[in-house]
Amino acid sequence: MKFNKFVDLIIILGIILAIFVGIITIKHYRETASKQIEATSQINFNVYLRGVTLTGEDIPIKKDETTFISIRNVPYSDLKVIDVESTQKMTTISSNNSNGYKVVPDSSQPNTYDISVKVTDTAKITKDGAVVGGNKIKIGLPITLEGKTYKLTGTVSDIEILEG
Repeated sequence: MKFNKFVDLIIILGIILAIFVGIITIKHYRETASKQIEATSQINFNVYLRGVTLTGEDIPIKKDETTFISIRNVPYSDLKVIDVESTQKMTTISSNNSNGYKVVPDSSQPNTYDISVKVTDTAKITKDGAVVGGNKIKIGLPITLEGKTYKLTGTVSDIEILEG
């Protein structure tokens, strides 16, 4: 019998708490998620792909094409690729010149590249930053890029919120 009274008390307290939260939300003492959005804007962000091994002739990600992205392993959308830069893996060796070293392609990893891909999307801008697909886009966020012939994982390395 005591157990039933305890359960009833918890249910009544839960209902009172829900009513209280509803009242302070209606009176604008508490912000809901939709009120935190300050604007909607176009953003560009770079995804840095480190140590990609490619034995073919070309980089599979092309400028002006689209790539499907997944944010934290959750599928999101196709985004337009604005720019792609790739560099072969480099290494430092000693040299007889004034610097004492020089940077050359790493012959032990001839098919390894670092690739920077810039994509664009429309984001909701909040006081905490840009939100894309329900995820805050911040430097260091893991993102997977996927196309017809590739699926590569990298991290966000730069964000640019375009005014307008």
